[in-house]
Amino acid sequence: MSEASGGGRSNAFDRVLPLLDRPPAEPDVAHGYLDLLGEEDRPHDTIAQRLMRSGFLPKIYEDLWRPVLFGMFKGPLGPDIEEEYALARDWLDLAAIPDGTVLDVACGPGNVTRALAAGMTGHGLVVGVDASSTMLDRAVTDTVRPSPRGANGAAEVAYVRGDAADLPFGDEVFDAVCCFGGLYLFDDPWAAVDGVTRVLKPGGRAAFLTTRKPELPVIGTGSSVLGRLTGIRMFGADDLCNALRGRGFTALRQRTYGLMQFVGATRG
Repeated sequence: MSEASGGGRSNAFDRVLPLLDRPPAEPDVAHGYLDLLGEEDRPHDTIAQRLMRSGFLPKIYEDLWRPVLFGMFKGPLGPDIEEEYALARDWLDLAAIPDGTVLDVACGPGNVTRALAAGMTGHGLVVGVDASSTMLDRAVTDTVRPSPRGANGAAEVAYVRGDAADLPFGDEVFDAVCCFGGLYLFDDPWAAVDGVTRVLKPGGRAAFLTTRKPELPVIGTGSSVLGRLTGIRMFGADDLCNALRGRGFTALRQRTYGLMQFVGATRG
């Protein structure tokens, strides 16, 4: 994130403000991200949501938590993290929008956000949105500091603290939207899909990585109980694809690995 001369505010934030549905009169960027939430009570927290806002998880998320947990869910035949990033860049067709605007929904510590930026060769903008201040603190730190994986590309990166399930952006303002590893945490994932549809330009692409319910009935029942206890929703194999078709998406593609699925589509 480059600093504006004399202003102390990143140039990327100046590009983010026109994308918001209600830009604040006095943007709060004191922590390196645009904070649209401030202090809020969250009476309906699940275990998973509280964990995502903890101070501990952001420290181990990218190097330990995500590789181990997602690796277990994907199984031995699933792609590794770098292959996930490459798939996201390919399915979003970032090469075709080098100067475009891209949204990373539920961005966490910004690992996918930075990977998307690395796939853009022009003066693009990648915006990561998340409700967790601890995750965004880590995202800002790791984005300012060069990544050991070389994941800092030509595109600018900016982070917004906002409700990823009720996106604070205007209609049809993004060329591509990614949601890798967040949809299963939302209280109402279909409202979140509505939000993705709303902020995506016609012809824009969306890519999701989320859970997949086991096909065996006994295991599937167990996963549903676990989901109610933890707040992690398990989606049926056709749930997300059908939801996207019903919202006018075309050119659907899907890959399944173990308890995870990748879904991509183009907004009609």
